Amino acid sequence: MEDAKMFNLSNEEVNERNAVHTALEIHQQPDVWQELVTTLFQQKEILNGFMESIYTKHEQVRVLLTGAGTSAFIGDTIAPTLNRQSKDNIQFEGIATTDVVSNPKEYLFADIPTIMVSFARSGNSPESLATVALGQKIIKDFYQVVITCNKEGQLAKNIQHDDNSITVLMPEKSNDKSLAMTSSFSCMMIAAYQIFSSKPITTEGMKQVIANGETMVDTVSTPVDDILTFDFDRIVYLGSGPLAQLAHEASLKMLELSAGKVVALHESSLGFRHGPKSILNEKSAVVIFMSQDPYTRKYDMDILQELTAGDSGMKVIALSEKKDEIVEQLADWTIPVNDSDVELQNDFSLSMLYIIFAQVLAMKKSLQLDITPDNPSPTGAISRVVQGVTIHEYEG
Repeated sequence: MEDAKMFNLSNEEVNERNAVHTALEIHQQPDVWQELVTTLFQQKEILNGFMESIYTKHEQVRVLLTGAGTSAFIGDTIAPTLNRQSKDNIQFEGIATTDVVSNPKEYLFADIPTIMVSFARSGNSPESLATVALGQKIIKDFYQVVITCNKEGQLAKNIQHDDNSITVLMPEKSNDKSLAMTSSFSCMMIAAYQIFSSKPITTEGMKQVIANGETMVDTVSTPVDDILTFDFDRIVYLGSGPLAQLAHEASLKMLELSAGKVVALHESSLGFRHGPKSILNEKSAVVIFMSQDPYTRKYDMDILQELTAGDSGMKVIALSEKKDEIVEQLADWTIPVNDSDVELQNDFSLSMLYIIFAQVLAMKKSLQLDITPDNPSPTGAISRVVQGVTIHEYEG
């Protein structure tokens, strides 16, 4: 590692505790995002041409955003926004490959032209390969977009000579070596949003996200270290709309990197009251991803006020675009992520900065628990590429 104090950790500490890859892969994200958007700009004409050729060929097009685990949460997070922006004949759906493989007839429809978008760090997950095979078998007009970090992965190799498919390769550095996906997640999410959005983040907007990301990776450890003085063993991530889905990825990072020692839950700001709130006790931390949308933010504020009204012993962390005096008075910790005078374009832009916080908190909690972040599951209970999956023959 080049930086002697990356995330307030010395080189020696990071090496001795097997956190080298995780720390570097979180820290490098703004630089890798810049490399990615430069590449996407260069490929813009080819990518737009591929998509438009499909959209104009069919009266209706279904875009399935698929992946397993972290890769599945990309589609979940961006689908609502893409649907709001899209033309009437294009429908976006985030569906996990783990659902498609076990229930293909519920999710794959023969007569609906479909673009299957596969998000894949390695491109070798058995469910991802099986989902594509099922799509090819069931759907008459079938197209593929493979968004992957590994050009040698089987997903990319399988479509090299397929005119109905295209591979979008992420920067090489995004092919995370650590078990937990960090830069691979954020890069694939940016790529999908920029490719499919009718209102992609502008060049200036991306510069702003990247600049704030650079600030985040260099400063977020200070509040994180302070949060970790509170000995929590439960954490809940809350948000609204797309940020509620981002909360799923945030909670998984904590669950993975703490080897399950921290119980991690996600919910929407409104949905939390409907049962999940019962998880809270005096050793709970709640993180709220505050929306920048004025209407949506009202609901985030409501749950923030409700959670901080009593004296239960739990702690609340609020992430917000800008400093907000009311939020600061209510939450135990507030983390504004945009230090510029210009507002970010939307909640998608916010999500790229919010996830950095969740990644760093999970990594440093892992170290606090004497777990090795690069391999938090030495028994092999979970692995970088999932093992032990049997794919059964589907007869249709």
